[in-house]
Amino acid sequence: MSFRDVLLALVVVAIWGFNFVVIKVGVADVPPLLLTGLRFLFAALPAVFFVRRPACAWHWVVAFGLILGVVKFGLLFVGMKAGMPAGLSSIVLQMQAFFTMGLAFVFLGEKPAAIQIVGAVIAALGIAVIASARAGGGAALGPFLMVLAAAACWGLANIVTKKAGRIDMLGFVVWASLVAPLPLFALSLAFEGWPAIVAALAHPTPIAVGAVAYLAWPTTVLGFGIWSNLMSRHAAATVAPFSLLVPVFGMSSAWLVLGEPIGGREAIGAALVVAGLVVNVFGPRFTRRAA
Repeated sequence: MSFRDVLLALVVVAIWGFNFVVIKVGVADVPPLLLTGLRFLFAALPAVFFVRRPACAWHWVVAFGLILGVVKFGLLFVGMKAGMPAGLSSIVLQMQAFFTMGLAFVFLGEKPAAIQIVGAVIAALGIAVIASARAGGGAALGPFLMVLAAAACWGLANIVTKKAGRIDMLGFVVWASLVAPLPLFALSLAFEGWPAIVAALAHPTPIAVGAVAYLAWPTTVLGFGIWSNLMSRHAAATVAPFSLLVPVFGMSSAWLVLGEPIGGREAIGAALVVAGLVVNVFGPRFTRRAA
């Protein structure tokens, strides 16, 4: 990866790290499925009128919108509403990197280099250290499994992106966002109820409006536009591990805004995540030079 692409990836993971704080405060004011639907509604509108449709088969657009928008984010928002802390959610969701690497090997034949596997193992140890420190904070099994399932869906969505080919990824994200709102609003009506929907929409709080705006534009349009573009131009095993930095930004943001503490083990785990990322991204270059 070029230095420019590395910087772009770091900007995205910083946006996504703070995203967990925004979700946590957002679902306190808006039912989670409704909030998810509003996120993708405003991610698609008005951008869909100005962004060209992606030059790929429609089934990839629909698949991406359903897997990422409806299932992945639906599970994440509901899981966080049910009690998953913002910092812990940012950790568990990054299992998507390993789901992506495994699925890329199975479906795309992308075999990661040995040094990349070493980097992934180091980063996985870091996540395990952070998770073990945070587990004492208490997260019920159901919400934890929801967020873990969301990570698997994110990995599958990354494979859909690869299968769609090298296309205008901003258009791909915007038009895929148009797929998600109606199913999410239907699920919200079924599970959250009409009174809760009316109450949230009739009297929106400043926090709710700010949460929808942040989740729709910086997180969805900008973040996934850049991320999907990187995924289309580089091997999944190279791009996906950058997301392992999201817990570092997520925990820092949760500590600063929500008061979730960061202890010594969290700091050690974060250092291991960074070390694993460095090995994964720069290891192949060094091994080629050594050879």
